Amino acid sequence: MGVFYITRVIALVLSVVFSLIVVGLSAHLISLTEEYYALYFVFCALGIATAGLTISTVPVMYIPSMSPSRGSMLTSFFFLRLIIDVIRRGAFTSMVVVELVWLFVLWVLWVATAGEAVSAGNYYFPSGCVYDKYPTVNEACREIQAVEAFSFLAFFVLLGYTSVLLVFTCIAAARGNSLWLRSVKESTFLAPSSTAPPPQQPMDQYKGTPTPQYQVPVQQPQYAGAFGQPQYSGSPAPSQQPYYPPQAASV
Repeated sequence: MGVFYITRVIALVLSVVFSLIVVGLSAHLISLTEEYYALYFVFCALGIATAGLTISTVPVMYIPSMSPSRGSMLTSFFFLRLIIDVIRRGAFTSMVVVELVWLFVLWVLWVATAGEAVSAGNYYFPSGCVYDKYPTVNEACREIQAVEAFSFLAFFVLLGYTSVLLVFTCIAAARGNSLWLRSVKESTFLAPSSTAPPPQQPMDQYKGTPTPQYQVPVQQPQYAGAFGQPQYSGSPAPSQQPYYPPQAASV
């Protein structure tokens, strides 16, 4: 299990936890405003919708790599994953391209929720949560700030994970390893290029049979005698006869 896969699991789990918190805060704010003012904030409805999408879809991307244990609470909560587990390998929910597109949609919704919460807080509570005489109003102010914070946290987590996943996938594609239609768990993003030539072996490390080398025997002279006169063991050279020039015949 690689570092990137562990980071992915942490990011998805954090996004689900932040979504649960936003759902609770937004639902309580809607109940307060409906009871006292017969209205509700737009960011509360948007926050519940965004958190609901996150809770119902993000675990589907993560659970394919898990083996649900008997009696586990996750098994009942993520019942949709049980159907996809039947086709565990190649499930479209685990493809890199599906994660990139869907998580992009989610972090856009989260940043929209956070922006709406900031706008509502500045409009209704420009001075902050300073209404000590009205505890219900002060409670609503603090809950708006909490929705802002956790919406931004979910946005940053999903944005960071999506950006890293996109960069790693592009690096793998540039090396000739297309991972767009593969799951994140089965992908090796930093694998060497599949089209790269094999490394050449240095010449000095060649371990084949050496070429035989032939040596021509050279006859060495043998020296003997006191004055180091050379004596050759070969056949003696023929003796030379003195040369006498011919004489002219006398008349």
